[in-house]
Amino acid sequence: MIVAVPRETYPGETRVALIPASVPALAKASLDVLVESGAGNAAGYLDQQYVDKGARIAASRDEVFGAEVLLEVRAAGANPVAGRSDLERYRPGQIIIGLADPLGFPQVSKDLAARGVTLFSLELLPRITRAQSMDVLSSMATVAGYRAVLLAAATAKKMFPMLMTAAGTVSPAKVFVIGAGVAGLQAIATARRLGALVSAYDVRPAVKEQVLSLGAKFVEMELDTHAAETKSGYAQEMGEEFYRRQRELLSRVVAEHDVVITTAVIPGKKSPVLITAEMVARMTPGSVIVDLAAERGGNCELTRPDDTVVRENVTILGPTNLPAESPFHASQMYAKNISNFLLHLIRDGQIEIDLEDEVVRETLVCRDGEVVHPKVKELL
Repeated sequence: MIVAVPRETYPGETRVALIPASVPALAKASLDVLVESGAGNAAGYLDQQYVDKGARIAASRDEVFGAEVLLEVRAAGANPVAGRSDLERYRPGQIIIGLADPLGFPQVSKDLAARGVTLFSLELLPRITRAQSMDVLSSMATVAGYRAVLLAAATAKKMFPMLMTAAGTVSPAKVFVIGAGVAGLQAIATARRLGALVSAYDVRPAVKEQVLSLGAKFVEMELDTHAAETKSGYAQEMGEEFYRRQRELLSRVVAEHDVVITTAVIPGKKSPVLITAEMVARMTPGSVIVDLAAERGGNCELTRPDDTVVRENVTILGPTNLPAESPFHASQMYAKNISNFLLHLIRDGQIEIDLEDEVVRETLVCRDGEVVHPKVKELL
């Protein structure tokens, strides 16, 4: 069975779905790895490195799309514009594995179903112990949290650490992280390593211990948060009254900090607005907001995706693809996750789709000409 890795076409995407070091494990499972020429260049992985590990380099993109299995970073809905040029290349029975954003762009999943392909979307992976080694969202969130702090530090008017100098003492910057999931925890750890005073907030009181273990202060608020998390471990949308009260309580805390990093994302939904224009106006001049929820509209009312907004002398950054800014290690992590997922499907050199397996069932979006995932079907 041939497993192919196409070059990514999403604008600014520098990651690659498979790195050379991942090839031997797939070869051991009787899989023949084919890589489009130049697919790994932007991430620092050259064609010869793939060849040295046993992969073949494809002569054309059409040859890549002739494979039985395609491994992509941004497939289908995660690349809705540029990806359409490949739609005619997909063929019946072909298996696609990658980030596909089926909840954000369900129509694209329907278009793929019409081509007869089988699509596995890794965003839908259940948060269970068995699936941890395949969890691309957590891996990419780790990179995003790290990069968000570096971006904030480079933009802020203040330095992060406290410095004792002959010219006097420089007080440390105050960083506030909203959301203590994987991205938030990594942001906390990175800001602490840079010497900032860090506080964090999350609707889930259970994460308090993790925040404290990283040396940050946990901000507690009097809110009913029992329904803030789904059974699958993902954040769940709350009512407008909840968000109104949350913004009210957050307002004072936000105003006290030099840097605010927001990470509140709800799969397939618009990001909740946690920071209003009025709250921004109360921040200290020169403060910075890095909004990691920008791709879904943003946690800050003023955020514009992939743009920089300056309001009331506060800079609001809305990056949507921070993992692509550290593509070498982001690709390394992604490749490990997607390889583990693929090998999970393999039985005797062939892919077996076992719908009794929660990992398989929850990530399967379309098959045999139809969209089969309940949530995506509902959206359609």
